[in-house]
Amino acid sequence: MAQCVQSVQELIPDSFVPCVAALCSDEAERLTRLNHLSFAELLKPFSRLTSEVHMRDPNNQLHIIKNLKIAVSNIITQPPQHGAIRKLLNDVVSGCQPAEGLVANVITAGDYDLNISATTPWFESYRETFLQSMPASDHEFLNHYLACMLVASSGEAEPMEQFSKLSQEQHRIQHNNDYSYPKWFIPNTLKYYVLLHDMSAGDEQRAESIYEEMKQKYGTQGCYLLKINSRTSNRASDEQIPDPWSQYLQKNSVQNQESYEDGPCTITSNKNYDSNLLSLDGLDNEVKVDGLPNNFRTHPLQLDQPIESSNNVDGPDHVKSASSLHETKKANSGIIHGACLTLTDHDRIRQFIQEFTFRGLLPHIEKTIRQLNDQLISRKGLSRSLFSATKKWFSGSKVPEKSINELKNTSGLLYPPEAPELQIRKMADLCFLVQHYDLAYSCYHTAKKDFLNDQAMLYAAGALEMAAVSAFLQPGAPRPYPAHYMDTAIQTYRDVCKNMVLAERCVLLSAEILKSQSKYSEAAALLIRLTSENTWKGMDSDLRSALLLEQAAHCFINMKSPMVRKYAFHMILAGHRFSKAGQKKHALRCYCQAMQVYKGKGWSLAEDHINFTIGRQSYTLRQLDNAVSAFRHILINESKQSAAQQGAFLREYLYVYKNVSQLSPDGPFPQLPLPYINSSATRVFFGHDRRPADGEKQAATHVSLDQEYDSESSQQWRELEEQVVAVVNKGVIPSSFHPTQYCLNSYSDNSRFPLAVVEEPITVEVAFRNPLKVPLLLTDLSLLWKFQPKDINGKDNEEVRELVTGEPEMIGTEVISEFLINNEESKVARLKLFPHHIGELHILGVVYNLGTIQGSLTMDGIGALPGCHTGKYSLSMSVRGRQDLEIQGPRLNNTKEEKTSITYGPDRRLDPIITEEMPLLEVFFIHFPTELLCGEIRKAYVEFANVSKCPLTGLKVVSKRPEFFTFGGNTAVLTPLSPSASENCSAYKTVVTDSTSVCTALTSSASSVDFGIGIGSQPEVIPVPLPDTVLLPGASVQLPMWLRGPDEEGVHEINFLFYYESVKKQPKIRHRILRHTAVICTSRSLNVKATVCRSNSLEDEEGKGDNMLVFVDVENTNTSEAGVKEFHIVQVSSSSKHWKLQKSVNLSENKDAKLASREKGKFCFKVIRCNEREGATQSSEKYTFADIIFGNEQIISSASPCADFFYRSLSSELKKPQTQLSMHTEKHSVEDAVSLIQKCNKVDLNIVILWKAYVVEDSKQLILEGQHHVILHTIGKEAFSYPQKQEQPEMEPLKFFRPENTTATSRPSLEQLSNLIKTSLHYPETFNHPFHQKSLCLVPVTLLLSNCSKADVDVIVDLRHKTTSPEALEIHGSFTWLGQTQYKLQLKGQEILSLQLKACFVHTGVYNLGTPRVFAKLSDQVTVFETSQQNSMPALIIINNV
Repeated sequence: MAQCVQSVQELIPDSFVPCVAALCSDEAERLTRLNHLSFAELLKPFSRLTSEVHMRDPNNQLHIIKNLKIAVSNIITQPPQHGAIRKLLNDVVSGCQPAEGLVANVITAGDYDLNISATTPWFESYRETFLQSMPASDHEFLNHYLACMLVASSGEAEPMEQFSKLSQEQHRIQHNNDYSYPKWFIPNTLKYYVLLHDMSAGDEQRAESIYEEMKQKYGTQGCYLLKINSRTSNRASDEQIPDPWSQYLQKNSVQNQESYEDGPCTITSNKNYDSNLLSLDGLDNEVKVDGLPNNFRTHPLQLDQPIESSNNVDGPDHVKSASSLHETKKANSGIIHGACLTLTDHDRIRQFIQEFTFRGLLPHIEKTIRQLNDQLISRKGLSRSLFSATKKWFSGSKVPEKSINELKNTSGLLYPPEAPELQIRKMADLCFLVQHYDLAYSCYHTAKKDFLNDQAMLYAAGALEMAAVSAFLQPGAPRPYPAHYMDTAIQTYRDVCKNMVLAERCVLLSAEILKSQSKYSEAAALLIRLTSENTWKGMDSDLRSALLLEQAAHCFINMKSPMVRKYAFHMILAGHRFSKAGQKKHALRCYCQAMQVYKGKGWSLAEDHINFTIGRQSYTLRQLDNAVSAFRHILINESKQSAAQQGAFLREYLYVYKNVSQLSPDGPFPQLPLPYINSSATRVFFGHDRRPADGEKQAATHVSLDQEYDSESSQQWRELEEQVVAVVNKGVIPSSFHPTQYCLNSYSDNSRFPLAVVEEPITVEVAFRNPLKVPLLLTDLSLLWKFQPKDINGKDNEEVRELVTGEPEMIGTEVISEFLINNEESKVARLKLFPHHIGELHILGVVYNLGTIQGSLTMDGIGALPGCHTGKYSLSMSVRGRQDLEIQGPRLNNTKEEKTSITYGPDRRLDPIITEEMPLLEVFFIHFPTELLCGEIRKAYVEFANVSKCPLTGLKVVSKRPEFFTFGGNTAVLTPLSPSASENCSAYKTVVTDSTSVCTALTSSASSVDFGIGIGSQPEVIPVPLPDTVLLPGASVQLPMWLRGPDEEGVHEINFLFYYESVKKQPKIRHRILRHTAVICTSRSLNVKATVCRSNSLEDEEGKGDNMLVFVDVENTNTSEAGVKEFHIVQVSSSSKHWKLQKSVNLSENKDAKLASREKGKFCFKVIRCNEREGATQSSEKYTFADIIFGNEQIISSASPCADFFYRSLSSELKKPQTQLSMHTEKHSVEDAVSLIQKCNKVDLNIVILWKAYVVEDSKQLILEGQHHVILHTIGKEAFSYPQKQEQPEMEPLKFFRPENTTATSRPSLEQLSNLIKTSLHYPETFNHPFHQKSLCLVPVTLLLSNCSKADVDVIVDLRHKTTSPEALEIHGSFTWLGQTQYKLQLKGQEILSLQLKACFVHTGVYNLGTPRVFAKLSDQVTVFETSQQNSMPALIIINNV
């Protein structure tokens, strides 16, 4: 049980006190009424004695009584009715609530920290009122009147005569059979005569003389002169007199009960019970009978009865209506009690009570106890007093007591008043009232045995009850508390006597006793026994059960090991019973205290039940905020309820919420709990939505909310933007540069305020989730924002407007009329704002009407929805509210302080700054393909449109794949004007040729600068050739765009980033971008492989000695998937700064080079060095193009788009500036020599294969064209048009030794050294010699030595070489060189030297002249580089005899 203000040793004596009646004359009553008090009420604050009292027991032993209290009340002749008692108790409990701001005790039990009210004053008030309002009964005498005060006034004409009348009246009430109430203790009641004297108005001498007369007549022990009213009530006094009466009157007066918010409980059986609510002492009705003042009246707990009965002299004189009562309450609320009394009067009243108790009441009780003791002794024939004989009685053989169930129901047995059993009980009660618990216990025990023998169960239960209490209260505790006595008494009252009031009294007393002994478990069990639904019927049972269950809960929590869950469970039961009893506030309190235990423990159904009840009770009490909060918890927790139950919860919540919003219709929008909003998933998009494709016109993909975030893609776009910004800013990225972000999400950098452009929409994507199993319908959904406008100069306006839907000239707000979220569905809503003014915008949240759909639930609770968003839904109920978007920024982890603490950075994605107007570009692609062959050239068109009110300039496009597209060259001469440049609608610039130029090259030249490619430039950044470089507002321009299919087959994503600026420079936004991602699927076409090798002939037709051969293999790898029939090689072109194709040396004369599926063709071309004068006059960026045509029209390879794509393929090489090696006279290092030797092996020859493919599609023949590039770097090394897969190198074994720190000299490879000197033998292929005339045949042979490097080379030619291979001897005959056998020569850079030799043959045959050994080394180097120069091809000569 909860802690109480009084201990049980104080509670029980205060609950059972001597009762004294008061009978006043009219004049005496009038005197006390001047203080707004009755006589009995006047004495109440002073009814406890301030000193110890002594009396002697029957054995003449002195007995001390401490803190004795007496109860004085006016005589009431009608017993209180049950309904009125119930009403009083209900009002007492409802009027006592926890104090506001009371600090609750914090009890820690296990994992629980509970805030619990340690005291329950409402229970204590209930218990006190319950014990005081118990009607007097015949089986016990504790609340029977022991004495009667007869009160008259000194101002009366004949006070002594008045005393006589009052005495007669008291005698008539006690002994007349017409009055069964009140009950009197003994026939000879003590009469105590009190003379009231008004000090302010009365004659004090007369009062003293009357008092003397009284003392003579009634004795000094039986009368008293009480002087009161020392001042007049209307006299202003500076002295503030305390008011000790208010606490008693408010506690005991029904009339003074303040009305309670939840109203009194309704008692259906007695509907008009409150029409006459009187004070406890019933002062409002006075009826004169036979000229006597009848001051005894109807009990204040008496319900109204009809007044027709003529003999009902005690009926009320008038009946107060409920309205007049209410007015009386209001009028009495400011009344000051005891206004005419001074502190001296207080002391006089206190002295009067002392005198009455000392001289009147206690001697009377002592005398009565002696008389009863003597009577009992004489009637039982005993020689000793009852007190001394008790031991003898108890020491005899004990008869086993029968159990209650064995006893027959004799609760109706009545003893006559003079029965000895009742005399024992009277004596016991008297001893108990004066705290003589030893003697009381003995008497109760004796009476109990007598009653049980007589099977008078009601009497026996009463004796058992008081015996147990007496045993507990005995000083020194000679015996343990007999709890079984109480159990038997409770069972008897409840089951045999059916008297639940007495059973409840037993439970209240016993529970307090057990609690004082820390037997909380037994106390809880005792309290719970009396709380079942079947025990009591009606509302009073609910109130009692609620209070007892609450006390049981406190027992569980106060145990040594607190039983927290039992506490919570019984608090829930108590709350339920409080609710049934109409005690809404107490019910709410119980549920709230229990919620502390159930909250957050995973018992979701229990939590839902508690929250639902708290919500309902709070709503009933008009605590609407608490109600909303409780219902909110039901909805936001992951509920396990059925759909129907969730729907009910939601409807209750909406209903309560609607009532809340109606209280303050103009107030701020309340926060709504549903649906859930995942704030971190909020995305913000700046700009217009992408236009859909229109026929062949396809808009740039740009950025949209439909695209998923990809970190790799995001990084690519960032790099592209940095690249173009660096180009615009001459290679430096400005420090103020930040990547443009059109879509902000949880992955983007949101640390800065985003920039939005005026007149361009801002779209906010809000992620909703419906956790319920019922659908939610949001109507009139829009964004909630705050806007701070600024003027053109950026200064703040004075006012800050926070607008929701008004003032559309600042910010236009889109409203979604209906937004349905199905059960347990996640769904995003995209809401737009249209800024019309520059300033600072803050998006706060969303505002909407929350509702559900009527009829959306079927019987099994599954949501049955109408067709989605095809019309208006039928809303059952909706409330308007808001939810805020609060986004937590990223956790900071840079500094030491940030790492050691949890701090988060800002997230400003919802706080854009609206800037001035900017140009807005839209790009459309016309006839843009989605499928291409590898290397295929296709012409499309790009339309650039400026849809803003500002002109744009500086348009550029940047891509990681610049080889994929081109806008043509910088000059109009290089770019074909229209797609109909030839009869075949070729994308190339073509010229019709005559048939004479069969396989001879047609040359032209072009500079890479004309195509935007140069040393140190960024080939990825391509300026878009806009007319006049400016695109005006509303203007659009179409430009041709050539595309080339990537060389690898598969699906390619190619990113274009368009960069543009405003003509008017803006301080905040320097540029804007537009993104486009093209997806191209390529299929296989041709594979081209080429090698270059030196020609053996040192001179060409023009007499120049530098020429090479190029072998080109072309394979058709297409598998006819795209309907390709065959490929035609229409032209082979070369492009180089130093070399050009001269002619085709194919043996076949077939001009038409066709390749069907999986066929392979081989071509051989002669390559010569460009003219020296061309090389001297042309810049290093000038390339010579040579075309060898296999058809009847020439494709100008030096014009767009052929040259564009060729230059794009070279772009990676051209990024690096090429260093020119100049010759110096001084000695080169070893590395210089190596590089010189290696350079001999290099060749910068590029081959372009142009082809056409014939495709059959839908019974139409289409001609596709394309080109492949082969870049030849090294002589003798194969080059490919398609990227080669790199083979993984084999794992090398690990080495576990430290390498020597020696720098190895770099040496050229043998292959590189073999190309340092080129040799060529010139001789006749056949030589006729008459051997019969001359036996030796001498043949002149010219050995040509060509230095391929630009350095001086020392050459040794050794003719002594002999072929040792027997196979060679079999094939070729042996011969001898005549003359000098070794030559030492020096060749200058790129010098050609001829050496005249003679070969001597002795007979005919075929001879290989390629036997001279040639050694070469750089002139300024040591012989470490010397190596043999061997020709790979044999030089055969045929010697004939003539």
